[in-house]
Amino acid sequence: MRDVLERLLPWWQEGRVVAMGTVVDTWRSAPRPPGASMLVSDDGEAVGSVSGGCVEGAVYEVGQEVMASGVPSLQRYGVSDDDAFAVGLTCGGILDIFVEPVSKETFPELGEVAADIAAGRPVAVATVIEHPDPDVVGRHVVIHPGTSHTRAAQISPRADDAIVDDARGLLATGRNATITYGPDGERRGEGMRVFVASFAPKPRMLVFGAIDFAAAVARIGSFLGYHVTVCDARPVFATASRFPEADEVVVTWPHRYLQEEVDAGRIDGRTVMCVLTHDPKFDVPVLQIALRLPQVAYVGAMGSRRTHEDRLERLREAGLGEAELARLSSPIGLDLGARTPEETAVSIAAEIIAMQWGGLGERLTDLDGPIHGGHEEYDAPGLQSPPDSDNVPADHNLADPS
Repeated sequence: MRDVLERLLPWWQEGRVVAMGTVVDTWRSAPRPPGASMLVSDDGEAVGSVSGGCVEGAVYEVGQEVMASGVPSLQRYGVSDDDAFAVGLTCGGILDIFVEPVSKETFPELGEVAADIAAGRPVAVATVIEHPDPDVVGRHVVIHPGTSHTRAAQISPRADDAIVDDARGLLATGRNATITYGPDGERRGEGMRVFVASFAPKPRMLVFGAIDFAAAVARIGSFLGYHVTVCDARPVFATASRFPEADEVVVTWPHRYLQEEVDAGRIDGRTVMCVLTHDPKFDVPVLQIALRLPQVAYVGAMGSRRTHEDRLERLREAGLGEAELARLSSPIGLDLGARTPEETAVSIAAEIIAMQWGGLGERLTDLDGPIHGGHEEYDAPGLQSPPDSDNVPADHNLADPS
């Protein structure tokens, strides 16, 4: 929804009814992730994308039907469909799309959700996309990190509590997912599916060292959707004019800044850190803090292999263990043959993406199987097998991994 909210909100404020199709589940090489949305307005305008062009026409037709009937619809598209090449995914993927009417009547909380997103406040929206009782389908729960939520789906106390608990877990990590319950919220049951869309603030990228490579890394970090901070103790180098793509430029010692951010609770499991100073007096103190943090997504450090070995020895002398040192990506980046700052920034970004999604960093033309990486290996713990029929499959229950 975030990608179409700028167009959706004015229509909602005007009291119009709009159909919104949202990707709620994917298998194999589906082109768009869960949460991608498309709008169909009451005057026939289409906004956004759910498949990169493969099934938008079909979703457009469903959207018009949903606006006319007021009844949400859960649709599946994939190459197993009889008419796959007419409305299916020629790339070989399968996706479920939930199309719902959005108006002040059906989604009165949208204004509040939009305000939270605009202000950078974490918020999640849980939507019932399947239930034996058709009157329950399409109900929403708005969840905040604290103890309150604006309105429960009013299915039952048990179901509402289960949805809120699981949605808070997803919100804490900024993840979207579909969860399966029994009709009354039973953890091991089937029959009710709920899609949780998490709208967390941007993940953070901390770039330590105000060098020319840092400008390129800040630029690509911003492009990837990170809130980018460049930090260096040298005021002559750490200036906003040198790093226009950064959200903020901080002049202080890197290790002091990082410790302050840790103490303030602003470092989480989505944070990535790039230490580009390759100077022991800067990088060793900040790495001592970074590598001891229980959860960060990525810590990389620039330097030659000789610099890397010297850095490791200094960190060992500072008391870091081998398990902590193993978390360090150094020399930083993937082997792309990079030479320029921009090429190096691409190699760093590629390593961050590969670590996030379990990619191998190899040429796709040399590999077999799905092109979207390890998170779609069906036999992995906690992931379901791909659907082999027209029945909507039961998803892994996040609260009960057994």
